[in-house]
Order: sequence, then structure tokens, then C-alpha cells
Amino acid sequence: MIIAIDGPSGAGKSTLGKMLAKELGLLYLDTGAMYRAVGLAVFESGKDFYDAETVARIARQSKIELIGEPDSLQVKLDGRDVSNEIRTNEVGQMASIVSAVPEVRVILVEHQRSLGRNSELGAVLDGRDIGTIVFPNADIKFFLTANPEARARRRYEEDKLRGRVTTYEETLAEINVRDERDVSRADSPLAIAEDAIVIDTSELNLTEVYETMLAIVREVPGETA
Repeated sequence: MIIAIDGPSGAGKSTLGKMLAKELGLLYLDTGAMYRAVGLAVFESGKDFYDAETVARIARQSKIELIGEPDSLQVKLDGRDVSNEIRTNEVGQMASIVSAVPEVRVILVEHQRSLGRNSELGAVLDGRDIGTIVFPNADIKFFLTANPEARARRRYEEDKLRGRVTTYEETLAEINVRDERDVSRADSPLAIAEDAIVIDTSELNLTEVYETMLAIVREVPGETA
């Protein structure tokens, strides 16, 4: 079984994807973490983020691994654990820039497809183009959304828990910039698949969204977990 979860930044994709994968015993792939790792690699190289050829070369040469259980996933870049480093808003913006490079998307999409197909029981993947590009024939496609203000509040609270000094206004501005870049890029823009189940999480808590998604998965023929 392949479950695709798409949506904009701060909609709850990663948290809910981990919860579903753990409950169903599926592989969890945080595709956004892979783009964040490439963004970090480019930043650490000191190269120009807008030099597409160089960015693609770095993506091709970087070894990115997702290791461990869904709720304790480790992201490794060339053997180094960067799980915490990639979670800053700054790296999120870097990821948004490198993800607009077509060759970077080709490299990572093929990696994501390989991991999903080779998983014995299946996988839960979250990102921005899972249901439209990576796995257009996924068994279930979710698109999680929420208004920018709700997403900014969630991200701001997450940042505070991580000890990051920021303000709600800064977080909202960053989300708006990220949204504009994600929907306007030429290659694989953020879009809702025609057969996706859209859930607006603006006024829902995590448990409500999770229970809604799990109930939908349980209705799929052959899914009895």
C-alpha cells in the first residue's frame, strides 16, 4: 500500500504521516527532509543556490538516508545525522529553492520511488508532489491544507519548543514566501491531485485529523490492520 500525503508547509503532513506509518506498520518517507538535506549540503558547500548545474551536482553526489522508526526518524547526510539541523525555517527556505531545480527533483523522485516500491508492506510518503508526480497511482492520496495563519501558529509553537528565537509575524511571512515559491515553480509545483482527499486542518486538532485519515485507510479493500 502506498499512501501519499501532500500539502503546504505547516499543514501537519510529517506528524500525521509518521502516526499513520507507525499504526499501519508501513515505511515512512519524509520527502521534504530529503530536499532539506540537499539545501543544507548546498549551504555548507558555499555554492550559489541559484546555480542549477552546481546544485544538481551536489544533490547527485550527496548520500541521503532516512533511518529508523517513523517517530524517531534519523536523516543522514553523507553519514552525518542532520535531523535537527534541517528543521530550521532557514533550511526550509533553502529546500524550497533547490526543489525548484528540475534535475534535483528527478534525482530525488527516483530515489523516493525506489524506496517506496522496495518496501515489502508499503509506504507513507509526505511532500508536495507525491500524489501528482512521485506516485500518481498511490492507493490513497491525501491533501492536507490550512489557512496560512493556522499553519504559522503551529510552526511558531514548534519552533519555540525547539528553542528557536522567532516571532509569529516572521513565521507567517516565511510561510507565505514558501507557499508562493512552491505553487509557482515550473517543475512539479504544489498541486492537488484530481483524486486526492482534501482535509482542511485549520480548525481541527491533530487527533481529529488522524482519526479521519485512519478511518479512510481502513476502508481500502484488503487493509485490515
